Amino acid sequence: MTTFHTSRKIPAAVEQVFAAISDSQRLARWWGPAGFTNTFSVCEFKAGGRWSFVMHGPDGHNYPNESVFADIEAPRKVVIQHIVEPKFRLTILLAPAGGKGSGTLVYWSQVFESAEVASRIEHIVVPANEENLDRLSVEVLQAKP
Repeated sequence: MTTFHTSRKIPAAVEQVFAAISDSQRLARWWGPAGFTNTFSVCEFKAGGRWSFVMHGPDGHNYPNESVFADIEAPRKVVIQHIVEPKFRLTILLAPAGGKGSGTLVYWSQVFESAEVASRIEHIVVPANEENLDRLSVEVLQAKP
């Protein structure tokens, strides 16, 4: 298995959720598992743009990350290519949850280049992806007008 999927319904408009992803200051607040913080050195939120940052773990370790925003279709889709190990492609899709005012469905699909690597880190990736969406939800709901 190389792909991990999760989803979440956030009671906010698609545009509000996209704003929490596309704004680098907001992205830095919620990106990563619970307890992590981020320092962004580059965040070029555009197709082909670079994203270079360090995730600071609650254990005191620093985790350098290099990615490229491979595709952006505002306000519905963001594709991130993580270009350092572990190499993966993350696709975030946003869709209206139904009738007007019923929220946004966030679909999160992470595809690793190596099945062996994916298998080895699955125990980290699966809960971390859920925690990422927990943190995104908090960020979106705190900023609602």
